[in-house]
Amino acid sequence: MNISFTFKNFDPSDHLKTYANKRFGKLGKYVSHSDVADLQVNLMVEKFRQKAEVILKADSINLTALESSEDMYSSIDMVLDKIEAQLRRSREKMKGRNKKARGNKTVHMDDLTFADKESGDWTPTIVGRDSYEPKPMSIDEAAMQLDAKENDFLVFRNSDTEGINVIYKKKNGDFGLIDPGH
Repeated sequence: MNISFTFKNFDPSDHLKTYANKRFGKLGKYVSHSDVADLQVNLMVEKFRQKAEVILKADSINLTALESSEDMYSSIDMVLDKIEAQLRRSREKMKGRNKKARGNKTVHMDDLTFADKESGDWTPTIVGRDSYEPKPMSIDEAAMQLDAKENDFLVFRNSDTEGINVIYKKKNGDFGLIDPGH
């Protein structure tokens, strides 16, 4: 990770530089391609306030944090805690997105007919195949969409549970719901 420091309105000691470099170097574990990540640390003094600002630019992450206190070391620690929390949240968000992306699977439907064999038994025969990705929607949306179409059933992704559900028309005009997750 490329770390650059900017000091405004004061001359930093060598101890402060090594402390800040060591503390911010730990952020590399949160970034996947840390060799291309840029971390800009701005340390400034305004009257009695010691401010620390951090700007992180990595793959698809742009984060900023600002903290101030009466001591530069505590400002560095507070801004580091803040940026770590932001990085953890963004990483959890990405994990959640990946789970949702893996969950989008294509559904295959087969049309069956029953053919009469010579022995008089009825056997199923596949006469057509269709595949599509189920769209996320609520149960009410799915019922309205099924009511508007000529189909007898609809496969959809339930937006509340993130699971695949099937809604179907009953003979009396009501709807039935198949939810394998509950």
